[in-house]
Amino acid sequence: MSAYLTSFIAIVKREALRFIHQRERFIAALVRPLVWLLVFAAGFRAALGLSIIPPYQTYITYETYIVPGLCGMIMLFNGMQSSLSLVYDREMGSMKLLLTSPLPRWWLLFCKLMGSTAISILQVYAFLAIAAAFDITMPLLGYLAVLPALIVAGMMLGALGLLLSSFIKQLENFAGVMNFVIFPMFFLSSALYPLWKMAESSELLYTICALNPFTQAVELIRFALYLNFNGTALFWAVLASAVFTCGALWGYNPARAGLRKKH
Repeated sequence: MSAYLTSFIAIVKREALRFIHQRERFIAALVRPLVWLLVFAAGFRAALGLSIIPPYQTYITYETYIVPGLCGMIMLFNGMQSSLSLVYDREMGSMKLLLTSPLPRWWLLFCKLMGSTAISILQVYAFLAIAAAFDITMPLLGYLAVLPALIVAGMMLGALGLLLSSFIKQLENFAGVMNFVIFPMFFLSSALYPLWKMAESSELLYTICALNPFTQAVELIRFALYLNFNGTALFWAVLASAVFTCGALWGYNPARAGLRKKH
């Protein structure tokens, strides 16, 4: 048990130190959602009228609506950054050294996932603090109630990053992931506009957005911030997390790599 705990602390500490030494990564993680919150929201405010929809009890401003979506954006991009670091570690050889330890592979990946999730949560709370400074606030208890939702969402998006990193062999291919995974997941979700707006435009588009796992993560965060429980979003987020985790474990299976080399 001590070996498991030691490895957990070491991997999480390594993730934390890497994050601390990459200050531009922290700044970039905050600048991206703040641009949406303070610049784009000013233009979309007049174009997108928001009706009273759960979990809101009154009419809200567009800035208030997109805060949970921007929290999800932070976690999505951090999950992808984590996958990028795994690709880098594999190219440098440190990933191979980690995975050849006597501890189970699933535990090592779980430690990596927890480290990435912890960093994501730190970034989200920093963003919420800045949003509050611009008078975009949530219920006080919501900042505490959202923590479990952030853990679930961070685990799901971190697991997606692990899954993608198992198939990305070179850092140069990460740009393709940005274009074909991250941006579609973000824009085809309820992060920037409610799903009923999508339904008005296209029923197919609405279906795609509703089935998007990122939508479930955003709605889980949104409801938790307003002290509401969204069981449907929790179920689908946990299910997606399990699927992504199983896919990552399969992707990092050395037997699969050996089989591919034979062919």
